[in-house]
Amino acid sequence: MYPLGFLPFFYTVVPEWGAVAAALVIPILVLALWFYAIVTRSSSTHADDCRPVRLPGSSLSHILPFFHRRFDFINQGFQLAGQAIYQFTLLRTPVIVLSGEAARRDFFQAKDLDLNAGFKFLSGAIPMMPGVTSNLEAQRIALIHKRLASAQTTDRLAHLLPQILEDSRRAMDSWGFSGTFDPFERLSELMFQSTVRCLAFSELADDGPAVRRLKELYDILDAATTPATVLLPWLPGPTAIRRLLATKRIYDIIRTKLDERTQGGIARDDTPQMLIDAGDERMIIIGFVMGLLVAGARSTGTTASWLITFLSGHPQWKKKAAEEVRRLIGEHAGPAPPSTSLSALSATLSAIPLAAWEAETPTLDALIRETLRVAEPHVAMRQYLPPAAPSEKGGMPGPLHLGGKAVPPGAFVMYPFSDVHLSPEMYRDPWRWDPARKEMDLKAPYAYVGMGAGATMCLGKRLAILELKLVTALFVLGFDELRAVDAKGAPLSALPRPNWNDILTCKPPAGSCYVRFGRTAAAAPATGTAVAASTAATDSTVAAATSTSV
Repeated sequence: MYPLGFLPFFYTVVPEWGAVAAALVIPILVLALWFYAIVTRSSSTHADDCRPVRLPGSSLSHILPFFHRRFDFINQGFQLAGQAIYQFTLLRTPVIVLSGEAARRDFFQAKDLDLNAGFKFLSGAIPMMPGVTSNLEAQRIALIHKRLASAQTTDRLAHLLPQILEDSRRAMDSWGFSGTFDPFERLSELMFQSTVRCLAFSELADDGPAVRRLKELYDILDAATTPATVLLPWLPGPTAIRRLLATKRIYDIIRTKLDERTQGGIARDDTPQMLIDAGDERMIIIGFVMGLLVAGARSTGTTASWLITFLSGHPQWKKKAAEEVRRLIGEHAGPAPPSTSLSALSATLSAIPLAAWEAETPTLDALIRETLRVAEPHVAMRQYLPPAAPSEKGGMPGPLHLGGKAVPPGAFVMYPFSDVHLSPEMYRDPWRWDPARKEMDLKAPYAYVGMGAGATMCLGKRLAILELKLVTALFVLGFDELRAVDAKGAPLSALPRPNWNDILTCKPPAGSCYVRFGRTAAAAPATGTAVAASTAATDSTVAAATSTSV
């Protein structure tokens, strides 16, 4: 865009060949000088004890490992720095990484740390449309948060409960009576459908092909999130164009559904209708749906994928969860029906009141909590943005002190959850998945931050936990067999370790883990059609996985 924009100007002062050359050479020289300034920037450590030590190496050397192997990069940074807090730069932007109890406490209690600014700069995985999902005024952000809270009232969740179960049941029925599936694909699809049901237009949730298309577009956004698109969003490269087109198509789908709703004049009992009835602006409604769909579905999809994977490798916990759900049925839904089809099971589980799901499921709570600890590769990201007004002592705002180190205004701050969740000092054998571990009762400040802490708790926590409990209940009662297997169908001797370098989904290596399932015997279809379909689907899944791994 730059060369084309200045070409007419150059034509007025030099001949045509000179104008074209100047339009091409000058921006290259500017970029070269800019990169030279970055590379030659001092990387020495600071003598000032109040400032975090700086990682050795140039800023450019930090970019690829930060985006592609973030977990390893952060841990290696602590080793190189030799301290609990250090800083590095992305291009010319300072980023400070925290660890330790004091810094963790200060981070979660600090004011003036902007979550939205930090996430936008350091992640870039949310569809960005100025005025819709980004560059929003504080008042608009507060309104979106308020609407999300309203979408999770007791009445709203009680209304959604049977719909979540029915959507999940329908997805599970499509898998057939027995077979093998990739939990990191199937559970991601299932939780995306559930999130669309809870936060988007009901007409959209009822349209299977449209939901699948929407998920494909969000997957394109994930795949097209690169260091260049995050750090140089103005650079019109191929991935930036793919992101732009995917974002535009997501916007069009949501906009079309909103227009059909408002122009048709038929109200529906769903979350967008709540915003419409409240008189919210059109862009607020579109931005609410666009942003929260990916934020909610991605995290719950990751947790659900690993939760079912862990249950497939720990049958004793599947049994405990099933016993708990049967107790709920007996206490709140009356005698279990003679049929154990998924349809009948979904109806029975729907009869259990919301209060029971939320307060009477200690086993399900433990499963979710431990899964979040082991397999949620979150890094909390903030930017220190003090008020624009001068400080009380006069002059410009001073630094923020976290863990005894000074954070200058404008700097970005990161706290990796692995610092506490995978700490051997806090959790014995931290990589081991054990919902019964006693360390979960630790009283140390912020010893567990699974869905945030302090003033920045996950705003969709209540809905997310309900979705996870309902899906888990269907699995533990609807399937007699859940077993982790390899691409050839052989049982795994050990489950793969969550990949914390995969900052979005924590997936293990492709083809390393599948789940073999078998429906509860009485839930068999009346005819052999579904069984045959299931067998064919299983054969194709395993064959594809085997060819991929080879």
